[in-house]
Amino acid sequence: MVTVIAGLKGTGKTKYLIDVCNKTSDGASGSVVCIEHGQKLKYDINHGARLIDSIPYDIRSYQVLRGFITGLYAGNYDISDIFIDSLYKVSGNDDSHECEKFLHWCDTFGAENGINFTITISVGDDKITDGMRKYMRK
Repeated sequence: MVTVIAGLKGTGKTKYLIDVCNKTSDGASGSVVCIEHGQKLKYDINHGARLIDSIPYDIRSYQVLRGFITGLYAGNYDISDIFIDSLYKVSGNDDSHECEKFLHWCDTFGAENGINFTITISVGDDKITDGMRKYMRK
């Protein structure tokens, strides 16, 4: 399952992601991973989740991000939830159609492997595609 939290900067997306990630990691039977760009969540995400700064891994495309996530899973089949804060920054790509393809991949990969994805995207309504909208939280 994929849940997208989208909106412009300052609308509370990251705060929501932090709250959900912490609640999930408190009661998770599997491993919880949170991927961020930089180390701004270092003191907000509890120790029950594995926090990964994407910058040292030089992720510059959705293709590389897919490989990164696949590698995480290959190293730990117990991952139940993956949180990604600021997808456009983590992926290095703000193309809405490429984002839509990535979300579809997450949905397929997650369904095949029992992984839930929660992803924040800083984007205005005018840039949200129908394919992105289908994953947005209700």
